[in-house]
Amino acid sequence: MSTIITRDGTEIFFKDWGSRNAQPLFFHHGWPLSADDWDTQLLYFLDKGFRVVAHDRRGHGRSSQVSDGHDMDRYAADVAAVAEHLELRNAVHIGHSTGGGEATHYVARHGQRQGRVAKLVLIGAVPPIMVKTPANPGGLPIEVFDGFRQQLAANRAQFYLDLASGPFYGFNRPGAQVSPAVIQNWVRQGMMGGAKAHYDGIKAFSETDFTDDLKIIDVPTLVMHGDDDQIVPIADSALLSSKLLKNATLKVYEKLPHGMCTTHGHVVNPDLLAFVRG
Repeated sequence: MSTIITRDGTEIFFKDWGSRNAQPLFFHHGWPLSADDWDTQLLYFLDKGFRVVAHDRRGHGRSSQVSDGHDMDRYAADVAAVAEHLELRNAVHIGHSTGGGEATHYVARHGQRQGRVAKLVLIGAVPPIMVKTPANPGGLPIEVFDGFRQQLAANRAQFYLDLASGPFYGFNRPGAQVSPAVIQNWVRQGMMGGAKAHYDGIKAFSETDFTDDLKIIDVPTLVMHGDDDQIVPIADSALLSSKLLKNATLKVYEKLPHGMCTTHGHVVNPDLLAFVRG
C-alpha cells in the first residue's frame, strides 16, 4: 500500500495514479467514507491524462485508526504532508462535503502560500459553517449533530445504512432509482473506518467555521451543489461560500442530491473537466 507517516506517527493511505508529469488533481472525500468514494472521478480524469491523487483521512478507510487529531487543523496538515511527499505543484483540490471543508482549510492554510495550488472545487461542501450560531442563524441546530453522535454510538452500522439508503443519495425521494450496490459500497467504506474518528469528525465538519479561510483563498474556485441536498442544505453553504470567496463560480444542480458525484457522475464530471481545463 502507498502510505506516509505524519509527524505525530499517523499512517495515511493514498492513491496516486497517472503520469508524474501530468497536472495533479487531489480529491478529498466526505464523512465517513474513503478515497474509494471517488472511483468514478479518478477513472474519468485518469483517462483524460491527469494525475489523480486521493487519500483516506486519518481514522477513515485504510489510514490509522488513531485516537486523536480528528479536527480540521490536523486534517489539513495531513493533506499537506501527502502533497509535499508527492511533490505536487499546480494541483486542483476537489473536496466533497467534509472533504470540501478539509480542502478549503488546506488551500487557505498550506497550499496557497506554498504555491502548490492552481484551483479549488467545492462539491456539496460544508463551508462556511453548518451548525446554527448567533452569527449563522440559518444553520442546523446542534441537536441535529447530537443526534448523529447518539445514533453512531448506539448502532453505527444501522446509522450508516439509514443514511446511505435515504437522504445521502436522495433515495428517499419519490421515484428515485435506488441502487443497492451504491448503498452497500457506502456502508462498506464507512465501516472500514474507526468509530472514534467518525464520532469526533461530526464536530469537525459541523462546528468548524471556515469563513476566514474562504476570505483568504484567491485561486479560481468552482462551487457545485445540488439544490435537493438533504445533508448539507444549499442555502447555508454554497450560496454563502460563493459570496465569501474572491474568485468563485457557483453552479447549482436542480434536484440533485448530496451524493451527486456518484449518482450523476455523467453530469458532474464534464463540468469538473471544463473548469480544470479552463
